[in-house]
Amino acid sequence: MEFLEYIFGKIGDLTWGWSLIPILVIFGVFITITTGFVQFQFFRRMFRVLSSNNNSADPNQISARAALLLSVGGRVGGGNIAGVAVAISLGGPGAVFWMWAIALVGMATSLVESSLAQLFKRKVGDGDYRGGPASAIIYGLGIEYRWLAVVYAICLIAAFGLGFNAFQGNTVAGAMQDSLGIDRLWTGVVLSAVSAVIIFGGIRRIAKAADVIVPIMAVGYLGIAVIIILMNITSIPGVLYDIFTNAFGLQEAVGGGMGAAIAQGLRRGLFSNEAGLGSAPNVAATAEVRHPISQGITQSFSVFIDTIIICTCTAFVILLGDVYVPGAEGIDGVALTQQSMVSHMGEWVKYFLTGAILLFAFSSIIYNYYLGENAMAVLTKSPVGILVLRIAIICIVFLGATAPGATAVFFFSDPMMGILALVNLLAIMMLFPVAMRLLRDFRAQLKAGVERPVLDPDAYADLDIDREAWNHPSA
Repeated sequence: MEFLEYIFGKIGDLTWGWSLIPILVIFGVFITITTGFVQFQFFRRMFRVLSSNNNSADPNQISARAALLLSVGGRVGGGNIAGVAVAISLGGPGAVFWMWAIALVGMATSLVESSLAQLFKRKVGDGDYRGGPASAIIYGLGIEYRWLAVVYAICLIAAFGLGFNAFQGNTVAGAMQDSLGIDRLWTGVVLSAVSAVIIFGGIRRIAKAADVIVPIMAVGYLGIAVIIILMNITSIPGVLYDIFTNAFGLQEAVGGGMGAAIAQGLRRGLFSNEAGLGSAPNVAATAEVRHPISQGITQSFSVFIDTIIICTCTAFVILLGDVYVPGAEGIDGVALTQQSMVSHMGEWVKYFLTGAILLFAFSSIIYNYYLGENAMAVLTKSPVGILVLRIAIICIVFLGATAPGATAVFFFSDPMMGILALVNLLAIMMLFPVAMRLLRDFRAQLKAGVERPVLDPDAYADLDIDREAWNHPSA
């Protein structure tokens, strides 16, 4: 076991330690510039997905909005509550600025990776679609690159399907035990049982669950945060001043100064919004849309919601309170967020935050399961494989919830996600000309007066796309 931990530790050092974050940042800036700052050009268009008349009218289809909510449910989680607190504790207030910066850059990366996932999606069953980076590799780069898709699929199952679901179960059970005194066993039973009901219902039930859970958790959490911000509205200019001066080294809140702020802001921002990591495109491919870029814009909006809105609210709650002391050692993570809320609103709010953590974690569990299922479809077409995965994930959620130290077994999760991200970025780089072709087509149709651009499969006859998946652009 020690040898395996050493090997995976080295993999983590080689990916997250020095190579992955610079690559994600540099490539994100490259995409932003090359696409003509596409995330800003289509920013107003992102909000169209919230309108019901811009979604699929077919109840058997996964709408663009449902795919958005499912991806938001997956992105939003511990990174928004605990991750932001860790970033501020280790990097100072300036880390918040760099979280914003990486989110704005990541919006372009997410648009490109999700558009490619949409283009190469495959129709399966009655109105369902399946796709993602693995499909883009196989059908976009060619069958000789199938081995790369297999590596991607294995890493996706290991990191999201197994490891991160154990962490989510552990987080919920810990919060329930600490704030409500509920034994971990009962939390594990309920959480795994409800997860089973959703998981065995397939992608449509998963999407419907997200359609209910995500608005409740996001609106509820944001509502409390906005109240706290309004209660301290006169202190906002001072908080913004601290964020910007610390971000550029004009003030030093923690050891490491500007360097710590950049490192923590970029790292925690990427962990939170997942732009470029190759996870969200699996969900993006399920939506019924007229043109791949449309879902790319939607997933870009998901990054904006995750970091610019929700992470910012968490940061303001912490920085407006009196619990956080710059440079001081002590509480961090979810405890810092929780105690900051309590200092503003009173003891009752810790119970609310426990409920929010429960919903955040549950939405992440069903999201992580779908990523695992999508990856399993690359490895085997046998229904037995999917059944085994479902049972394994339910058991892992239970194990993570009931055994406080169980998550230590899943030390491979972060290194596997590092490899996953590198494979995804390699595929994006190789397929980037195709993404630019899609973008030019989308812009040309808008310029010609087409309100909602439509993909013409005949214009992409040289590519191995599933024409059946694009025969009915009814979204």
